[in-house]
Amino acid sequence: MINLTREKCPMPEQAPDVRNKNFLEVSSGYTEEMAISEAMRCLKCRKKPCMSGCPVMVKIPDFIAKIAEGEFEEAYQIISETSSLPAICGRVCPQENQCEGKCVHGTKGEPVAIGRLERFAADWHAANYGDEEIKPAESNGHKVAVIGAGPAGLACAGDLINKGYEVTVYESLHKTGGVLVYGIPQFRLPKEIVAAEVAKLSAKGVKFVTNAIVGRAITVDELMKEEGFESVFIGTGAGLPSFMKIPGENLLGVCSANEYLTRINLMKAYLPEYDTPIQKVDKIAVVGGGNVAMDAARCAKRMGASEVYIIYRRSMDELPARAEEVHHAMEEGIVFKLLTNPVAIKGDEKGHVTGIECVTMELGEPDASGRRRPVTVEGSNHVIPVDMVIMSIGTKLNTLILDTTEELAANDRGGIGADSAAATNRPGIFAGGDAVTGAATVIKAMGAGKTAAAGIDAYLSK
Repeated sequence: MINLTREKCPMPEQAPDVRNKNFLEVSSGYTEEMAISEAMRCLKCRKKPCMSGCPVMVKIPDFIAKIAEGEFEEAYQIISETSSLPAICGRVCPQENQCEGKCVHGTKGEPVAIGRLERFAADWHAANYGDEEIKPAESNGHKVAVIGAGPAGLACAGDLINKGYEVTVYESLHKTGGVLVYGIPQFRLPKEIVAAEVAKLSAKGVKFVTNAIVGRAITVDELMKEEGFESVFIGTGAGLPSFMKIPGENLLGVCSANEYLTRINLMKAYLPEYDTPIQKVDKIAVVGGGNVAMDAARCAKRMGASEVYIIYRRSMDELPARAEEVHHAMEEGIVFKLLTNPVAIKGDEKGHVTGIECVTMELGEPDASGRRRPVTVEGSNHVIPVDMVIMSIGTKLNTLILDTTEELAANDRGGIGADSAAATNRPGIFAGGDAVTGAATVIKAMGAGKTAAAGIDAYLSK
């Protein structure tokens, strides 16, 4: 039986004026009845277009069919055949641009809520089978090092340990998870979920070494020549923040979104029992329009700011953040200053931020990205009074590993050069995720990690 409702089953969530004052998860997830009802909307398309939008090729119609039948554990097992982190992907993947964007329901209504159903299956498994003993995989005698414990590294390590490889993951921070723990707020992705996924990998035999900066404490070449690793995967991400290089960026009260979110998410600045230093002010401007900007703005509201602005130089139609995050931000009282571009940051005699000077923009012809190019409206300069400015205009690759690895080639984007199988120009060294492509999504990083695992397996099986 098919549910012909054109709209998704709504997911229960906290009221906006309640959740913007706490860091509890915004949405509580589907009940069993809701999940079954939503799953029954799937038309079981013969060509399965939704799968073509998934970077890790989850068998979407198959797992949804199991949910519709009430076979929730079977649904989870189907997802887990190709996805290492379903509870995470169900929460943070931009499904509207991937699997749900291909759903035929979307032509005349809303697509099937694939992400919400994936989250449901993962949460149901954790609640009912989370305490099951995990048996370590039998070793095949080969050693592989993974650099970076973010989505790409975790996916690569998961696939390799399942194939019997002895895997050691090196992480520069004191906690594993990469952007999942330092970048994405607790109210979008509870850190307990990330810790549980890492614990599963540890139980299978993956070794994690934290506070290990590869390129400083040890190099890639030393890992291979001195530590006996036969292959190395580089999945370090792209966490070096960018700035606009406008006057006033050196004032007290200007920071990157990376720093702001790291202090809140990884260092728990929002909890009174932690003494993490963080500036708490009344008015904050966040420059940028991506998911990171939404996260920073929503965190700022929860940290007590009465006015929080998103300053973005294009219109709402070009805003790159997920539609759901934009919707939630608006509900929570974030003010969007669109077609607005900063030109300077103003400060007082003590060097503290007092405002951000902006110009009004209008959209011209499309640029190389296909988005209409913003053009300054002459004489439109104006100052928005703020006490803090958070820059969220993108990140780039830290070149430490490139600079410290013998003859490792870069690509034309400044990242590590790698082919479609994630292989670099150096035999045995593979790379993937943001370290190669620049900043992208969690699921794309996972896909790159899985591709690298397959490439490493093929390389070491010769």
